[in-house]
Amino acid sequence: MTEIRHFSTAFLRDPLHVAALFPSFPPLCRQAIAPLPGTGDPVVLDLGAGTGSVTDEIQKRLQGRGRHIAVEMDEDMAEVLQRRHPEVEVLCTDAHTAVEKLLAEGVRADLSVSGLPWLATAPKDRSIFPLLARLAAPGGAVTQLAHAWIRFFPTAKQVQRNLEATFEEVVVSRTVWLNAPPAVVYVARRPRTV
Repeated sequence: MTEIRHFSTAFLRDPLHVAALFPSFPPLCRQAIAPLPGTGDPVVLDLGAGTGSVTDEIQKRLQGRGRHIAVEMDEDMAEVLQRRHPEVEVLCTDAHTAVEKLLAEGVRADLSVSGLPWLATAPKDRSIFPLLARLAAPGGAVTQLAHAWIRFFPTAKQVQRNLEATFEEVVVSRTVWLNAPPAVVYVARRPRTV
């Protein structure tokens, strides 16, 4: 079974917890990891990693440097991801649990890439963004993938408000047309102090 079939099957089985019908295409993945430092040993958190489309691009960019932690709560997709990328730490759990565990360990991420659905990013009282802000290393960034055509829906607007309430700087990329469907990337920096 191909990675795309694994991903699409997971979406059809549980569309509220899988953000898209197809994995992100490489141009969108490269846009999502643009803030990743090109030198040193960065820590990268890959949330909602699916079968590894963003993971592929992170690994190409890291070239053996740093630490790459991928979080995927669907057991089948996590298994595919671990087989494809044995060098990546794959956590098969929900994003909140994974980030809380990393915070308890004292981990700080230079980049957190989120392909998480609205259930993890839109609720004001349960958004993942405050945890990701605490996890961010000095100068670190958080990126969130989003389908371009839904950006103006109320729930999608809430995702952006949650980012803006948590970070001083939130920039929305240009639409990445070479994705199905076309998508954008929110880039957030400088966590607000509470």
